[in-house]
Parts: sequence; structure tokens; C-alpha cells
Amino acid sequence: MRLRTIHNYWLAAVLLCSSIAGVAAVPPEATSKLGGPELTPVGAERPGNAEGTIPPWTGGITTPPVGYEPGTHHIDPYADDQVLFSINADNIEEYADRLSAGQQALLRSYPDWQMSVYPTRRSAAYPDWIYDAIRENAATAEVLREGKGGVANANVSSPFPIPASGVEVVWNHTLRWRGIRVSRSFGQAAVTRKGRYTVTLSLQEWAFPYAARADSALRQEFPNISLAFKSKLIQPGLIAGNGALVIEPIDQTGDPRKSWVYNPALRRVLRAPYIANDYPAGNTDNLRTVDEFDMYNGSPELYEWKLLGKQELYIPYNAYRIHRDGLDYSDILQEKHINPDLARYELHRVWVVEGTLKPGQKHIYSKRVFYIDEDTWQIAVADNYDSDGKLWRTSEAHALNYYEVPVPWSTLEVYYDLQAQRYLASGMDNRRNPYRFSEEANPREFSPNALKFYIR
Repeated sequence: MRLRTIHNYWLAAVLLCSSIAGVAAVPPEATSKLGGPELTPVGAERPGNAEGTIPPWTGGITTPPVGYEPGTHHIDPYADDQVLFSINADNIEEYADRLSAGQQALLRSYPDWQMSVYPTRRSAAYPDWIYDAIRENAATAEVLREGKGGVANANVSSPFPIPASGVEVVWNHTLRWRGIRVSRSFGQAAVTRKGRYTVTLSLQEWAFPYAARADSALRQEFPNISLAFKSKLIQPGLIAGNGALVIEPIDQTGDPRKSWVYNPALRRVLRAPYIANDYPAGNTDNLRTVDEFDMYNGSPELYEWKLLGKQELYIPYNAYRIHRDGLDYSDILQEKHINPDLARYELHRVWVVEGTLKPGQKHIYSKRVFYIDEDTWQIAVADNYDSDGKLWRTSEAHALNYYEVPVPWSTLEVYYDLQAQRYLASGMDNRRNPYRFSEEANPREFSPNALKFYIR
């Protein structure tokens, strides 16, 4: 693995942060680079790489392609791109320094798995007011209590566009802007070693109070909340009617996550404080933990986070082909892995962060390694290790630019259990409603009482 050291302005930030308490995390000469010729507005390197295999960022997709209608599945703006080459078990060594340990394990474990590599398209884009917020965050944001609690003096989106530590990069993922009010309908399947599965269908509603403008009702009602989330199962019939509500604080020291479930047999909403960390996520057949939702979520206090640097990695990107309308679940789900012909991989620069479980803390993963896309701050690939330090699971977020907003986010997340040779595919919206975004959210929609009416 080839990791690059962090540039001098990041090193300067580290020194300043460690030597002067209470001062802005990043010096003005560094923050001024945001949006300039060196750094994009979110803190990525604007130029391409020396080989020309990663192009410069030129603004991403800011308007929908001709023919796109809001609310429908997204037209692939790169449909004419051809596969450059494929990575498989036979040529893995040629590309190993641009693959994660988990990706290499997948290739070696499954001879029929391959990664089709396409031209790199730096499509990521956000609204201008998000860029403004990120620039302000760079000068003011601070990590509270060494990452145990949360973030102070930050608003709307990623707090640390010029990160000085691993925990800052983790917070950039957790608090990245994903819209204000979002809904979707999707399928999820836990696939057995023999390729069998049952698809569960769910509806989800999201509100991101932290992402809203300061004068909004949502922000004022939930001043310390990063996420309000509710869901209900609609298929299959045996579990239909189950639901959940989660309220996720930013600073969880003394104000932990609040969770409720709706039990259709009792017709009651019940507190569920156990829905956190490594508790098995519902309807995943123990293939995903609660804190793997959105690749990683929640308070980072269980781990010591080390920023290893940046590298170039082949990651899922511009996943419009696997997102398109009309695909059957059987088109996507195959034995051992998803259909490789539908997956698109591109070479991008990623931040590499390693989390090691702190002494005295409990989690099924003793170590986690995240590969975070520099253009979006989204975890693209995650490798998770068991209590013996052995690679156990790897996951990938197949992302695209929802250009009607615009906002980059995943359309499909795949969680591979390398030891059990099983996987979970979550987010299949091909015959459902894709993400629908709105700028307003009523905070009363996200209460235990509202959950009861939402389910019914």
C-alpha cells in the first residue's frame, strides 16, 4: 500500500492545534486555500495526479442531464464510458497497492469476482452555501474531549476540510452534508453461501438538523442533533409493521443516542437503548452492526483513530448502472457477491484512517480501516477485523451524484463477511423510490408518538 504523507499545511495545523488550546484548528493561510487552485471547496486536492489517471476537479455535476425528471431514477451521464481494464484473481498483484486488504481478499476468495475499472470522473458537487459553511468550519471547528464527545463551533457539513487527525476525518464523514429532509424506499437482502435470499422492503425518513440553516424550525428544535431517522418494514408479511426511531446527538457525552422501536404485536412504542455500536442491525442476519449503517455512524469514542495519510484506491463510484430503474433483485444478487458487471470502479484519492479499539471498550471489531473519498468525505471502503486481529469483513458504498440537489451519497452498500462467505446488500431501489430530497422538515415527525402513526 502506497500512502502519501500529508502536505505541509496539514502538518502546520497539527502543530498549531497541539500547541495553542482554544485557537482555530487551521491557520488562515491554510483555510484560504479552500476553493483555490490547490484545494477544492471541501478540502480535496484540486489537481489530478501525475500519471493523469485522476483528472483535476472542475466543479462536478451541478445540473441534471437533459431528460432527467425529478423523482425518477437518475440518468447515467457516463453511459458511454468503456471499461479500461478489469482486476481479478489473476492480475491482483499488478494493482495490489491500489486495493484495500478487504478488496484483495474478495478477489482471492472468489475467482469469478472482478472489478471493472472505468475512467475517473470527479462528479462530486454540493450547493454553494455548503461550500461556504465548510470554509467557515475550517476556521472554527474543534473536537471536544479528544473525540470522545463531539464537535464544537461547526455547522451544516464536514467540520474539518483540512484535517489534522484521524478522528477529524471520521467526523467529516459522520457530519457530511446529505441534504436536510430525505425519504426513500428500498430492498435489502442477506445472501447465503448458496446464493439464497429473501428481500425485505423498507421505508425510511431522514432529517439532518445539523445540516439545516440556523434559523430553521428543525435546527432550533434539535440543536445538538446530527440525525433523526425513522423506518418501517413493509415486506415480507411476517415482519411487516415493525419500525424504529433514532435520534443521534453530535455530542453524546451525557446525551447518548435515543432509540425506540414499534412492536406491532403490542401496538406500542418501546425505548430501545441497545440499538447502538455492535448490536446486530435488524433484518441483516447478523451481517452488519448498527454502527455500520452508512458505513459508519455514531460517536467515535470506542476507538483510537490514527490518520495514516492518503493514497490512490479503486473505489465504487458513479454507480448509475446498478442504480437504474427496472433491474430485478436477481440481476444484482449473485452467489458470494453482487453482479460484477453492474459495478463501476474508478481510481480516486482517499484518506486512510485506522481505528483501534481502546482498552476496556467492547466491540466485535478490534480494528477498522476506513478509506474516505477526498471529494465527498464519504467512506467508500471499510475493512473490519475480528478480536484476533484477523480480517473479517469488508464493505463498499456504491455512490453517485444526486445531481438534482446536488449531493453525493451511496445508492447501494454491500457488506461482505469473508469468513462466513456471505454478504448483505442494502439500498436496492431499482423498483422503488430513490432518495427524495426536500429543504424543509417538521421536527414533530420525529417523535415516539409520530412513529406510531407512521407505522400504522
